This record gives sequence, C-alpha cells and structure tokens, in this order.
Amino acid sequence: MKALKNYLDKIRPHFEEGGKLRAFHSVFDGFSTFLLVPNATAKSGTHIHDAIDSKRIMSVVVLALVPALLFGMYNVGFQHYKAVGLDGSFWQLFGYGFLAVLPKVIVSYVVGLGIEFAIAQWKNDEIHEGFLVSGILIPMIVPVDCPLWILAIATAFAVIFAKEIFGGTGMNVFNVALVTRAFLFFSYPTKMSGDEVWVASQSILGLGKTIPDGVTAATALGEASVATDAMGFAPFSWDMVTGLIPGSIAETSIIAIALGAILLIFTGIASWKIMFSVFVGGAFMGWVFNTVGPDTAMANMPWYEHLVLGGFAFGAVFMATDPVTSARTESGKYLFGFLIGVMAIVIRVLNPGYPEGMMLAILLMNIFAPLIDYYVVQSNINRRLKRATVNTNKN
Repeated sequence: MKALKNYLDKIRPHFEEGGKLRAFHSVFDGFSTFLLVPNATAKSGTHIHDAIDSKRIMSVVVLALVPALLFGMYNVGFQHYKAVGLDGSFWQLFGYGFLAVLPKVIVSYVVGLGIEFAIAQWKNDEIHEGFLVSGILIPMIVPVDCPLWILAIATAFAVIFAKEIFGGTGMNVFNVALVTRAFLFFSYPTKMSGDEVWVASQSILGLGKTIPDGVTAATALGEASVATDAMGFAPFSWDMVTGLIPGSIAETSIIAIALGAILLIFTGIASWKIMFSVFVGGAFMGWVFNTVGPDTAMANMPWYEHLVLGGFAFGAVFMATDPVTSARTESGKYLFGFLIGVMAIVIRVLNPGYPEGMMLAILLMNIFAPLIDYYVVQSNINRRLKRATVNTNKN
C-alpha cells in the first residue's frame, strides 16, 4: 500500500496545474481517492460527520449488495438449466449465471462512469462517487434477458437526466437506479415484463443450451396479476425466501438481501427505521386488501407473500434507504417508509398492468420526502415555540 501511495505521489505533479497531463486531473483524482483515503482537508466552514469519506461508505454498500448479486448469478443459471431440462453442478449453474450477468455490470459501469468522467472533465470538477452503487444496482434490478444496448441507453438517460442535470451526487431528487428501470419499463415494456424475459435464453460458452421458442417462466406476481380465479396466486413456498424463483437478477433471495441489510444496519449506513416501516406499511396494506379488498388473486394474496415476492424486500433495503432521496428527519423516516410499503401494495393490487409496484412507490415518495421533512421540522419548531410561550407566561 505504501508503494502505491509513493507511486501516486510521484506522478501527481503531472496532473496538477502546469503538468503535461493537467487535462486529466479529474480522472487521476478520482482513481487516487478511490484507492487511498485523501489526505487533503478543508480549511474552513466544515462540519465533521464521520471518520470515513463517502467513497468508503459507497464501498460498504457495494459489499452489502454482493450476496444478492452472487445468488442472483446462481439463480440465473438455475432457472436456465431448469427451463432446458438439464442437470448441472453448482459451479456450472453459477458459471452460466456469472457469464450472463457480468456483461450487464460492465456495460452499466462503462456507460455511467464514462459519462461521469466526461462531465467532471468538462466542469473541471472532482469525480463523484455515487455511481459506485448505482452502477451495480442497475444490472441487479433488470431481467436477465434485457439487451445490453437497451441497458446502455437507459443508464445514460438516468445518469444525465436523473443525476447530473440536478447537480451530481447528493443533489438528485430521484433514485438513479430506479429511474433507469422506469425508463426501461416505459420505453421497452416487452423487455421488462411478460413471461419470456426472466430466463436467460442463450447458451454461453458451452454451458447449458439455447432455449427453444415457446419456453416461458412467469414470476409469481405476474401469474397472480393475470389470474381469473380469485385464489389464483402461487401458494407460499420456501423457494420464495431462498430465491429459487424467476425474477430480476438479484431481487429474489430474501436471505441474501437480509445479509446485506444486517451489514448496512450494523455499520449505520442505512436507516433501519425506513426498512422496518416499509415492511410494516406493506404488511398493513396487504392485510387491508385481504380483509376488505376486491375479489382478485392479487388482493387475496396473503400479506406475507407480498413482502417476499418481487422487488419489495430489495427495494426496502437498498432503494428506499438511499440517503439522498429519502426522508432525513428521524420521525420522517417512519412515515416515508410506511407510505412506500402502502403504495407498493396499492399499485400491485389495483393496477393489473403493473404487478410489481415497488419501483413506482419509491419514486413517488422520493418526490414527497422533502415535504415530509419540512412538516416534521415545522412541527418541532411550533412545539418549541409553544413551550417557550408557556414558560414565558409562567414567569
């Protein structure tokens, strides 16, 4: 590590003012501060919040996502081999999924970071670190058969119009990864829904084989949304918890998601209040529809199934807790999370054309997060003013 630091210090003058590589200062600064904690400090007007910088925080979030990503790779292989009727070893299934998912991760980072690097160079500014998380989230929340060119277009759209246009990292109103998914869903709906997008269809480097036409695999939510029988939802199974079901790449395993949640809560990076409130809101609304809702399969689905299917758990842990786009007041976090859970189930049950619900619920509440914080702060101010008035009158 000391050798790396010495090497970076040696070439640093080339990237500073007057150096022959001055034009690439932002790129050098981005790589050097990612590899090593910067030793530069602000001289005035600062408030120290923590001993680590945001790059280290983002790295912990990426680490928390690794269990869901690795299981997602295995599940991609599992679903493919199951669809073609083949048996394979653990490493064959994982290897197939790894090769199917890796290109999506590469495309996401190349496109997103490429745009961020270019904008930083143009503005002569430092490269922000927010895309470290968004770059891995984007390929994790799409179907495995999503074409790479579509993923590239959606990533570029989200980085430019959901992040940079607002001022970059820390200034965006909406969750960047969810804007990517929303763009995909509304621009290329056939590549994001239906029965044919959840299983990788091609053979990869001799692993598996090409799936013949007509082979489909619907998600449990997709089956319930089109069921004509009011009890046509899939019965609960432990596969819904372990994650061995069709779905977006990394959203199916509750166990893998829970491991990430434990790390985020233990390190204090994500708010347990938001996570807890999302599940409470979802359970409450699911129970309401079970009790007095319409006589449809989605409304009759047990509330606990809603919590383990689709992207509900993944969204509650990794999306709703985004510190930039969520509520920041402690009381507001409870309301913010609760309303996300409620809205997700409402959209699932009442909108058969979109059985997921979590994406739209979080994006909707991203809009209202500042309003929630405003009223929480105003409530505190009014309460203190009233207390001060009472004390003055007593005196």
